[in-house]
Amino acid sequence: MTTFQMPLSGNVTQSILPWTWLFNPSANQVGLINIDLGASSAPAVEEDVLKKVGSYGRQLGKIEDALKVLLDTYTPSRPLTASEQRAIAEAREMIDKVDAVKERHGR
Repeated sequence: MTTFQMPLSGNVTQSILPWTWLFNPSANQVGLINIDLGASSAPAVEEDVLKKVGSYGRQLGKIEDALKVLLDTYTPSRPLTASEQRAIAEAREMIDKVDAVKERHGR
C-alpha cells in the first residue's frame, strides 16, 4: 500500500480494495451502509430505549414539544441576561426550523 501525504496534514493512507467498501469486518457489521453512533456506556439500554420508546428524532420531538410549552408559558422572576435571552432565541429558532421541515413533509 502506498502512502500519500499532503503538506501539513500528517500521514494520509487510503486502501483501495473494493471488498472493503462492501464488507466492513469491524464491530461484526457487514453491509453497504453501516452507521456507528459512537460508544455508549450502556449499549443494551440504548438499544432497548430505541426499540421500545422511540427513535432519537421522536424523543427530541417530544422534548421540543414540552420546551415550546415552557417557553410560551414561562414568566421569569428576574430579567434575563443577554446570554439567557440568546439561548432562548436560538432554541425558538431551532424549533421553528424543525416545525417548518415537518410541515413541508406533511407531519
